[in-house]
Amino acid sequence: MSTARKLRLGPLPKTESVKLTFSCPSDLKNDLDRYAALHAQTYGEATDALALIPHMLAAFMARDRGFKKPAALRQAHKQPTNAENAFPKERL
Repeated sequence: MSTARKLRLGPLPKTESVKLTFSCPSDLKNDLDRYAALHAQTYGEATDALALIPHMLAAFMARDRGFKKPAALRQAHKQPTNAENAFPKERL
């Protein structure tokens, strides 16, 4: 593992996966292949672009404030506050 470089995408965790197919421009595929080679060189573990794409998308979405904020609001609406639990509404 090379310590000279630090990539935005760190070592890949072991996860369960679902197959998803998509098309991309050949220039993007070439860049993904180059990134995969650099990732393998940096972390000493062989990988390919297909293994990196889900992690890249997850990292992108995790940093997207516009995406995270609505998700946090949806989650807040689903969970009642402590005050709501302490004083349940009376049934009519």
